[in-house]
Amino acid sequence: MKVLKFGGTSVGTPQRIKEVSQLITSDNQSKIVVLSAMSGTTNTLVEISDYLYKKNPEGANTIINRLEHKYMQHVEAIYSTDEWKTKTIQFLHDEFDYLRSFTKVHFTSFEEKVILAQGEIMSTNMVTNYLLECGVKAILLPALDMIRTDKNSEPDFNYIKERTLSVLQANPGYQIYITQGFICRNAYGEIDNLLRGGSDYTACLIGAALQAEEIQIWTDIDGMHNNDPRIVEHTLPVRQLHFEEAAELAYFGAKILHPTCIQPAKFAGVPVRLLNTMDPTAPGTTINNQFQAGQIKAVAAKDNIVCIQIQSSRMLLAHGFLRKVFEIFETYKTSIDMVCTSEVGVSVTIDNDSHLADIIDELKKYGTVSVDKDMVIICVVGDLNSGNVGFETLACEALKNIPVRMISYGGSNHNISFLVHAQDKKVTLQSLSDTLFGQKV
Repeated sequence: MKVLKFGGTSVGTPQRIKEVSQLITSDNQSKIVVLSAMSGTTNTLVEISDYLYKKNPEGANTIINRLEHKYMQHVEAIYSTDEWKTKTIQFLHDEFDYLRSFTKVHFTSFEEKVILAQGEIMSTNMVTNYLLECGVKAILLPALDMIRTDKNSEPDFNYIKERTLSVLQANPGYQIYITQGFICRNAYGEIDNLLRGGSDYTACLIGAALQAEEIQIWTDIDGMHNNDPRIVEHTLPVRQLHFEEAAELAYFGAKILHPTCIQPAKFAGVPVRLLNTMDPTAPGTTINNQFQAGQIKAVAAKDNIVCIQIQSSRMLLAHGFLRKVFEIFETYKTSIDMVCTSEVGVSVTIDNDSHLADIIDELKKYGTVSVDKDMVIICVVGDLNSGNVGFETLACEALKNIPVRMISYGGSNHNISFLVHAQDKKVTLQSLSDTLFGQKV
């Protein structure tokens, strides 16, 4: 069995819903389909919650009514029979009345998570109803019955595996099984969400639990490209990536995937394919545990980076210096991306500057601190094993005319990273493409 995930843009309009429905029923294979909320819905639900936090029920009701009108227009465009129009309209009336009920209660983060879950609940019901109208043997399996996090807010994989298998065994013989992405219950049975990776995470958790034949992530681009197509011209899709390579690219800026979400598939050995709903025949990108030696796969960029340098003569031969520095970042729950050390100093980069002032104050206890803002991490991903000769030289050659603030190499066999000023981002990405992939503009 395959697991297919479609994001918000893939089910964002009545026409897209019909096209996705046709795509998932184009063969007679049984499959699980994970759906996000219709595009724009989650942002609207966040806006509704914001009004309720501000104790403005009139503002919330205005947005609710506007969203309801939009969905009722979709009903007219999606369904062709009175029976399924009526059923879906009644379902949506109940949904929006439920949303209005939150304007009359004390509003907390618990209620917000319940509200945010309604986007996926509405999209999956609407698609299931459309499939049933078309005569497809489809069933909706609520994600809230299968997906749960533990007390550390991490997916409870054993529970997910047991419940998913149980629910499927109780509902045999269907062609299409629809479920919601993103939403789940927490360890206390309350409605919650997966945060990182959202619907992609759900698809990978279900695919890993079932040891699926394949997990397909459908987006609006032909797989993962070898550079940022928004900045560099003539980029090409990468047809195959190792899970580690995909995670590096995702972490360092490739927006098509979240680095966390593919981990369940990696550990279960289930391949993930990135496919294009706009061009379903395109091969996309396959991510698996196969490693292709001797190849540079792609380049990615991570924006809004801050570089912090701590210089101290006391660092020389001082045991525990680095531990003290890193403990400061841990105290303020700020992750570090790159690290470079010398005899008398250490430079680190962060992508979250919300506690920057406090961190700097603490670091000044141990040395002289300088800060460079508006930086970008550029990473080159592929076979960068230290036994190879030439790839690092090629990457550095591409940057010979660009001021580089830091270089990080050796922490991974798949990645070499460069820190450059944001103003040099475009020329850096283009130069790397020209040098590594021979793509002259």
